[in-house]
Amino acid sequence: MTIEHPTATLVAGLREFASAHGGAKGVIEYVGRRGARIVLVGTDGAWGDQFAASTDIARAACERAGVTVENEWERELIELMRPTNDLWRSMSKRTLAR
Repeated sequence: MTIEHPTATLVAGLREFASAHGGAKGVIEYVGRRGARIVLVGTDGAWGDQFAASTDIARAACERAGVTVENEWERELIELMRPTNDLWRSMSKRTLAR
C-alpha cells in the first residue's frame, strides 16, 4: 500500500489562506473521483476552498498547515461565513449552467 502525502502547493495554499484571514477552520467534503474539497472559513468570515486527491491527503494537508478540521458543518462555523456578492453571483451561474 502506497501512502500519499499532500503536495507542498496544497499545504502552502492552506497556510496562505489562514494567514491572510487571522486563522482558519476547514471542513473536508468527499467529492467522488475528484477527491476531496477542503472548505476553509477564516476567523474574519472569508471563505475559500482547495482540492486534494483524497480525504486522507486533505486531512494531512490541514494538519501540516495548522488548519483545524471540523467533522461537520456546525452552526457556529456557518454563521461565521460572510459570502460576498460576487460569490453569490458566481454560485447562481453555476447552478443555472447545470
